[in-house]
Amino acid sequence: MSLTEEIKTEARRLGFSLVAVTTPDPPPHWPTFEHWLSLGRHGSMDYLTDNRRADPRLVLPECKSILMLAMSYPDPSSGTQNNSPRPTGRVASYAWGRDYHLLIPEHLKNLAAFIEKQVGNGTTHRWYTDTGPIMERDLAQRAGLGWIGKNTCLINPKMGSYLLLAEILLGIQLEPDTPFEADRCGKCTRCINACPTGCILPDRTIDARLCLSYQTIENKKEIPANLRRLMGNWVFGCDVCQQVCPWNRFASRDHDPSFNAQPGMPNPDLIAELALSPTEFNHKFKDSPVKRSKKRGYLRNIAVALGNSGDSAAIQALEIAVQKSESLIREHALWAINKIKKDDFDHE
Repeated sequence: MSLTEEIKTEARRLGFSLVAVTTPDPPPHWPTFEHWLSLGRHGSMDYLTDNRRADPRLVLPECKSILMLAMSYPDPSSGTQNNSPRPTGRVASYAWGRDYHLLIPEHLKNLAAFIEKQVGNGTTHRWYTDTGPIMERDLAQRAGLGWIGKNTCLINPKMGSYLLLAEILLGIQLEPDTPFEADRCGKCTRCINACPTGCILPDRTIDARLCLSYQTIENKKEIPANLRRLMGNWVFGCDVCQQVCPWNRFASRDHDPSFNAQPGMPNPDLIAELALSPTEFNHKFKDSPVKRSKKRGYLRNIAVALGNSGDSAAIQALEIAVQKSESLIREHALWAINKIKKDDFDHE
């Protein structure tokens, strides 16, 4: 067995669903990405402007190979049953369990240690999962893990798109895999048609400023008024463009049990959530991706979802939030109260 195959075998043993190798050459879609940035479609995500993405060797000059990895997370349809009489929210399925920013690095560290053991200590390497200046999907496609779909997600023909990507840049030469050249989206536009805000663009990019995942997680300020009704009951992330993708009908359901839904997921009780104290929020979402939105952002999202619920039973909780919360939450709670009352009036 070659060194490359030994490393791939170990990666699978550690729980990675997909593993392949590519070269450290510049990513092919860098010019498209650079143009996307110039249009401001990244919103407030200024970390994306790090130009080291143009060439992996700017991240690790000694890089000779890049090990691309993917780990599966739960299919959102596995958690859609909800019989609660009270209004509930929706959380993107990758965030139902433990934060992948905590889980995947543990496996990357172990895999890097395995590689060092095979080739000798001191092997130059650097690893990331959604945290480094790396064009992960571009490199994953070049490694043969799948193609970049119209919804901008990496899609594997057997695993679908419920995948979290990671990579190890290595100062050793491994056998590169064949790039995935085929575009298997064909004429399908289901993701484009289903997007609640129309954020998916014809050039296989998205306007992040319209994306519900961006608004509920990355945006730390007010949610634009014209987008609030479109949020429905999403309070952290959004799965819509993946749920309608035909390739996810055939996806493997295997995933690390750490990603399984924790108590209160995937449909948190909105009225109860709005009353969370800082201590309760930190305790409930310890080691959860939801902490990324911070308490103020999460309760802002909860208030919008309550407004969209149209449930007059939520008004009392929203009025308490108006009295006791900071300005960001208060403004969205007021919007929610007015929306519920207006919806009630319109239905009379």
